[in-house]
Amino acid sequence: MTELKNLSRRSLLAGAGALAAVTIAPNMVLISAAEAKTAGEAVSAKNRWGLLIDLTKMSKATADACVNACKAENGWDAGTGPHDPQWIRRVDLKDKQSGREISLPMMCQHCDKPTCTDVCPTGASFKRADGIVLVDRHICIGCRYCMMACPYKARSLVFDKIEDQNYHAPRGKGTVEACTLCVHRIDVGELPACVEASNKVAPDAMLFGDLKDPDSAIAKKVASVAVTRIRRDLGLEPGVLYHGL
Repeated sequence: MTELKNLSRRSLLAGAGALAAVTIAPNMVLISAAEAKTAGEAVSAKNRWGLLIDLTKMSKATADACVNACKAENGWDAGTGPHDPQWIRRVDLKDKQSGREISLPMMCQHCDKPTCTDVCPTGASFKRADGIVLVDRHICIGCRYCMMACPYKARSLVFDKIEDQNYHAPRGKGTVEACTLCVHRIDVGELPACVEASNKVAPDAMLFGDLKDPDSAIAKKVASVAVTRIRRDLGLEPGVLYHGL
């Protein structure tokens, strides 16, 4: 598990902005039938799937629940070497001036303008019309350009042969991998595993939904509280947003 101790809050944000408007009703459904994709429905740009992570409700235990759920769902595990999978990790931050400490889950930010796709020589790194950034392992050559281009350290290379893979999350030696937002679940109208797990520990710590749908829970929440995109100054427009950072 990766922990960044005493990391400067300013260096992480580096130009992040905020939004504000009206409040959201409590206990709102995280993802409704209206905003969920149904099995067999074509992917389209009418949706922009995103995550809102509320750090005022996120503890180390909650972040760990996210990591463990991702491991179980996608069949990976973190070792102790320099080549640990980076699907999702817990990052611990401490403000040097105030002493405030927070923990957050860090994963692929599913950028609207992803640098990983720009540098990929084969097109293996690509963004779906609905904003989810993925890797096609059939054409990934393991050059790792995308890993170097990602400012979030959200990708990793598989160095060893994989046994007993989860059928919905194929992993191959010599290919790059990253968070998929549990696309296999999203495509049948379910929540990503990390969201489901975190909300069992801390309700509403994570919201998933369609950022383009003004009636979705996530869109209403984004309009009601100050939110931050990490490294907003880069202009990548991540689909993962944070509140309370």
